[in-house]
Amino acid sequence: MKTDLTDTTASKINKALVLGRRAIGTPAVGMVLTLVIVTDEENAYDALKAASDAAHEHPSRTLVVIKRVSRSPRDRTRSRLDAEVRLGADAGTGETIVLRLYGDVVDHAQSVVLPLLLPDAPVVVWWPVNAPLDPAKDPLGALAQRRVTDTYACEEPIRELAARADAYAPGDTDLSWTRITPWRSMLAAALDQVDCEVQSVEVEGEEFNPSCELLAMWLADRLDVPVRRTVSGGPGLTAVRMDTDCGPVVLDRADGSLANLSIQGQPSRAVALKRRETAELIAEELRRLDPDDTYASALRYGVDRLNESAKGDRVGEEDALAVAAPVGTVAKAPAKDAAREKTPVRKAAAK
Repeated sequence: MKTDLTDTTASKINKALVLGRRAIGTPAVGMVLTLVIVTDEENAYDALKAASDAAHEHPSRTLVVIKRVSRSPRDRTRSRLDAEVRLGADAGTGETIVLRLYGDVVDHAQSVVLPLLLPDAPVVVWWPVNAPLDPAKDPLGALAQRRVTDTYACEEPIRELAARADAYAPGDTDLSWTRITPWRSMLAAALDQVDCEVQSVEVEGEEFNPSCELLAMWLADRLDVPVRRTVSGGPGLTAVRMDTDCGPVVLDRADGSLANLSIQGQPSRAVALKRRETAELIAEELRRLDPDDTYASALRYGVDRLNESAKGDRVGEEDALAVAAPVGTVAKAPAKDAAREKTPVRKAAAK
């Protein structure tokens, strides 16, 4: 059932929800949370589809907040709220309200959303694109227990990670972090199978991929070992190689679907490590609404700290090369240094 409301108010939307539930014969509200999606018109369809698929696992009231751009000065001074109320088959297992904001009301979206939140139920706010620099201080983010962003959708994702670390508040999370959950689980399980000490790690993946950087920071933070970040053609993360005192442990995924896990002294095995859809990522985030301390620790390790450690590693390598180089090759060292500085491979050392 779908109801269109033009130039409406929050009270009229609530009335339409009650009438709609009675019309389809489900007067009781069985939702477990309110999911607020803040997006633009271009990305609204994909975000709503992902939320509808996730609602099969987490029945929720989904509020889609679309801030429309007013072209003329006159339109910018005229506030208007249009809404679509979807129930039953049109909303899957939950309730969906699409809110389109025009004019001055765009800057006061929280006043529209607040009366539509489910009482005594947690609130999750998700920005598929154009997330604020400080989600916890955003007027809509302040209403939520969980704030979901996605640095992969940013123009400069690595710089965005640094901004997220500076502005982190309990309840913040990132879909780029959620994407590496299977990798973290598989690597932890692999290390549980061996009684070895990890000496160094290499993380290989696409350039400017925040998931690769987060995995490298997590490994450096938890293992306290040097972590080297190398670039591949993707898709996404392609390999993690851990050097231990009893042989290498390698998790290699070249095709984005099936990975190969090899441990010294054990037969290689194939493991499913498929790249997941957005609906699966959102469903995972909705399972736990408490603060993610592991994500906070990895994020605060910092991309800048990794870069500074990489510079320290390069200086150490140059000193070692200068000591080991024959006298006749010392004069060529500046040319080698210049070539090395152009290399896109970045190294990261642990704290």
